[in-house]
Amino acid sequence: MIDINLIRTAPETVRENIRKKFQDRKLPLVDEALELDAKKRALQNEGDALRASRNALSKQIGALMKEKKTQEAEEVKAQVTANAARLAQIEEESAAVAARLKEVMMSIPNIISPETPIGKDDSENVERARFLEPKVPDFEIPYHVDILEKLDGVDLDSARRTSGQGFYYLTGDVARLHSAILAYARDFMIDKGFTYCIPPFMIRSDVVSGVMSFEEMDGMMYKIEGEDLYLIGTSEHSMIGRFMGTTIEEKKLPLTLTSYSPCFRKEKGAHGIEERGIYRIHQFEKQEMIVICKPEESCAWFEKMYNYTVELFVSMQIPVRTLECCSGDLADLKYRSLDVEAWSPRQKKYFEVGSCSNLTDAQARRLNIRYKTEKGTAFAHTLNNTVVAPPRMLIAFLENHLRSDGSVFIPEVLRPYMGGKTEIAVKAK
Repeated sequence: MIDINLIRTAPETVRENIRKKFQDRKLPLVDEALELDAKKRALQNEGDALRASRNALSKQIGALMKEKKTQEAEEVKAQVTANAARLAQIEEESAAVAARLKEVMMSIPNIISPETPIGKDDSENVERARFLEPKVPDFEIPYHVDILEKLDGVDLDSARRTSGQGFYYLTGDVARLHSAILAYARDFMIDKGFTYCIPPFMIRSDVVSGVMSFEEMDGMMYKIEGEDLYLIGTSEHSMIGRFMGTTIEEKKLPLTLTSYSPCFRKEKGAHGIEERGIYRIHQFEKQEMIVICKPEESCAWFEKMYNYTVELFVSMQIPVRTLECCSGDLADLKYRSLDVEAWSPRQKKYFEVGSCSNLTDAQARRLNIRYKTEKGTAFAHTLNNTVVAPPRMLIAFLENHLRSDGSVFIPEVLRPYMGGKTEIAVKAK
């Protein structure tokens, strides 16, 4: 949610930002916000005047009664009663106006970064850098499900029976590899100075509406029937929600946190052939990083955060590239976002394995997350980034470390988490 002062003082800046995001349907919201804001302030002024009048008239009634001017006192009482009725009406109108203004403000997208390229969708995202040389081996790389089945590492049929499409069982050494990658990512971030957390996996609706836009909520979140609870789509949701309505001591900033959680997503819509198997599923696990900092620090933290993910993948010998998300690909709360994509030797292209986002104060305004300054309080900036998210990352791992005999090489950094294993061998039928 952007600052109402920006709409008051620079409405055309807000409109131009909406145009850059190709959301022209939202342009009328700027005028509506201005009208509602003006009405809200007018009602506030009228209400303040009536309260002041009530205090003055009350004193006047007392004086008139002392002077035994009963008739005049009754006339003033009638005015107080009329003012009270109008004040009640104002309070009711103000609540309705404030509620609609908040709804409108939460629908207006955050101002985007000057670094963000202008484009309609993810096809216009811009490559920034590549790390490690992408290679295609001299043997055919099978589809990831075929690799997993030869390793006796996946059971999709049973998952369909128990849970439906979009779920999976991982088994044996593959399941251990999945956990090893998460454990390595956890320790990697702890070594970077981040505090490890395991958050609640369900959150209330006021947290959901604070961490994402209405469109995202509808497309992602599973609601618990009969309760004000949603399953989280990422631990960022409950991690940022942890600080809702709080004021943080300035000396405690930045807060640098890394969290583990399962993630649950509806994944609405059709996604194509490459999203069969375990690429796009309804349940997965993820190691996340979250930073809450002062505004002047957030751009530097953005650079650090996505580079941590790059460093992690490079340490596991997986080629990656970074991709700057264009304006049309940015969620409404985001100021800037950069995807990390891993190389797929089978597809001979890169695919997304993580995303780093700077939301400036947009989330903090929705959730009222502040920090103390010498002049009072100010809204903090919030950032989030994927450290690693198996099983999608597992696909990149298997393809890049597959050998011609079907076995999978284990890089040195993961061996302590794999009981010293150097490979996962094909299972005999």
